[in-house]
Amino acid sequence: MKKSPKEIIWETVKTFLYAIVAATIVRLFVFETMLVPTGSMIPTINIGDRLFIEKITYQAREPEIGEIVVFWTPFRDERAERMLRPFDKFMDVFSPKEFRGHVKYVKRLVGKEGDVLTLKLINGKWKLFVNGKIPENLKNVSYQLDGIFKYPDFWKYLDEASRLRKNPAKYKNYLYTLSLKKGSRLANLVFGIIGGLDPVPYGIPYHEYVDKYLKDINISDYVWEKDGQVYVKIPKGFYFFMGDNSSESLDSRFFGFVPKEAVIGRPILRIWPLKKFGPVQPLINNN
Repeated sequence: MKKSPKEIIWETVKTFLYAIVAATIVRLFVFETMLVPTGSMIPTINIGDRLFIEKITYQAREPEIGEIVVFWTPFRDERAERMLRPFDKFMDVFSPKEFRGHVKYVKRLVGKEGDVLTLKLINGKWKLFVNGKIPENLKNVSYQLDGIFKYPDFWKYLDEASRLRKNPAKYKNYLYTLSLKKGSRLANLVFGIIGGLDPVPYGIPYHEYVDKYLKDINISDYVWEKDGQVYVKIPKGFYFFMGDNSSESLDSRFFGFVPKEAVIGRPILRIWPLKKFGPVQPLINNN
C-alpha cells in the first residue's frame, strides 16, 4: 500500500529523531571528541589535533600510571574557552552539569590517590619519582622543575591572587608584594595563570576550584619539603596529571589535583589532520 506524503514526512521525522537520540546516547556514554588547543603533549599529540575519546574503559577500571587521559578542567579556563570552535561549543550542551562551560585537557596520569611524588635530577634531567621509584611507563619522560615542585606554597598564592582578581588595585598590590618577597618570576607565573579582567575575562578563577573541591583538604598535609626536596601526596578521590612537553604544559604542577569524576576517557584515535590519522596510545596493563 502506497504511503501518503504526510506518512512519508512523519516516517522521515521519526527516523531523524531516532538518529538524534542514538547519537546523543553514544555521545554521553560511549564516545566523544576533543580539539587539542595547546602543545602540552608534543610530540605525541600536537596543537590542532582532533582526538576520538572512548569512555568505556575507565568506567570499568581506573586509568593506570603512564596512560594519557582526557578530563574536564575542574575550573574554568577562560583562555582555552575562547580557542574552542563552534562545534565544540555546541557539544558543550551535552556535558555533565558540573563541567558545563569547562574545557577538556589531555595529559598523562602520573599519580593516583595515596601516591607520593617528587622530582629528582638524574643525569641532567628531572625525573618523576612515584613512591620512591620511576614508573616503568615514565622512564622516557623528563619534566621541568616548576609550579608546586619549585614553590611549595604555589597553590596558596594562586588562591589568594584569584580572590583579589576582581579588585584591580588589591590584585596589583598583591602581585607587587609577592614579587618583592618571593621574586618576579613567581609573581609573573601567578599572574600568567590567574590572568585579569581587562578588556575581557581571561585566565583561571582558581578560588572557585578551591572552594568546590579542596575546602575540606589541608594542603599542608599533602605538600611538604624535606632536605630541599618537595613531596606531593595525592588525596583520596583525586589524580595528578602532567604533560610530556613539560615546559609548555599547564598541568597539576600548577593547578593541583583533579577529582576522579572529571575524567572523561582515553584518547584512542587521532582523526584530524587526516595525514596523521591513527591510534594515539596503546593500552597499558600493569598487572
